[in-house]
Amino acid sequence: MSQILVSSRPALKRLFATETQRRCCAPIFTNACTGFGRRNTIYSSIVSRDQFICDRRCNGTLMKAAQTAQVVSTAADAGVAHGVSVAVIGVGLMGNKIARRLASQGANVRAWNRSADKLSTLSEAGITVCNTIADATTADVLLLTLSDAATIRETILNDAVRHLLVGKTVLQMGTIGPKESSSLASEVVSAGGVYVEAPVLGSQPEAEKGTLLIMVGADSDPRVTPEGPVWPLLCALGQQPNIHYIGQVGTAAAVKLALNQLIASLTVGFSTSLGLVQRSGAPVDKFMSILRASALYAPTYDKKLGKMLDRDYGAANFPTKHLLKDVRLFESEAAAAGLDTRLLAALRAVTQATVDRGLDNTDYSAVFDAVVYPDMRSTGGESAKVQQQRQQ
Repeated sequence: MSQILVSSRPALKRLFATETQRRCCAPIFTNACTGFGRRNTIYSSIVSRDQFICDRRCNGTLMKAAQTAQVVSTAADAGVAHGVSVAVIGVGLMGNKIARRLASQGANVRAWNRSADKLSTLSEAGITVCNTIADATTADVLLLTLSDAATIRETILNDAVRHLLVGKTVLQMGTIGPKESSSLASEVVSAGGVYVEAPVLGSQPEAEKGTLLIMVGADSDPRVTPEGPVWPLLCALGQQPNIHYIGQVGTAAAVKLALNQLIASLTVGFSTSLGLVQRSGAPVDKFMSILRASALYAPTYDKKLGKMLDRDYGAANFPTKHLLKDVRLFESEAAAAGLDTRLLAALRAVTQATVDRGLDNTDYSAVFDAVVYPDMRSTGGESAKVQQQRQQ
């Protein structure tokens, strides 16, 4: 059906062979396609938006056009990634949601993970569970949501798997350093594959809804070849306005890392200000009211405020241990670029202290604990709220 979708648009244009036919069929074509879905996309690429009275001589053409539009719409309604063969490698917090989203959008999804327990429920979503990484490489696209560059290299560039990359597209969507990404790209290309980096901004809710912000680093913008396998996958996960072609491999990785550095800076900075307000006895609600009305406000402050006030950081969409990894990566890249890294060293120290007290798998808002209670001993992974309840 995906081949019909690709070939039917030119066919539909050919049915409207002359400008006269396109003009006079415009309003009836719109009405005839009602209920077929996606008709505006099809219609706008074929006929003028101006309204004209239809001539009966065009009825035959119109009927054929409407029939073709129905075939096109059937494929489109099956999902924007309909028929694309993809293996999601690494189905942790984000990988699981990405795999499910792609399956819901019509992709033929396979999944592999080092720990099999994370794969157990995926088959219910129509996803093929792979027992080995070799099984996963039978897909046309290998979509990577692995934790770091070292894990990527160990997973797909070892001697047993490297030769299986011939003709495959590696779509790397995790947060890694730009130099790491460029190095991986060289190895994938040497193995006969194609490499595209597409890190995302957003978390599990955005992955579920397909509203991730996606940054792309590749030889060319994937929009140039929308018939290829990468563009439909990106559209399924982020939708066209949210997909940004940055430049060559490495540039998207740099932008993503820069954004994640802001996550650390904003969260630690807000924690410090909130801590002082609390210690001074000033009303937190007054502080927040003034902050919200100012140019200093960022929505993340309200998203994390409740967790910080309760000191209950809960299950993580983005765990503190991953934030620590990204701060370290950014510090290394910044030092190589000749930037002053003293502030980054402080961010790393605060995030490390948070991890050291057992809050590595909690939401990264847990840095509040390290900032406001720097002398607290390790929690052993319990939230402060749980500790308080246990002590009572």
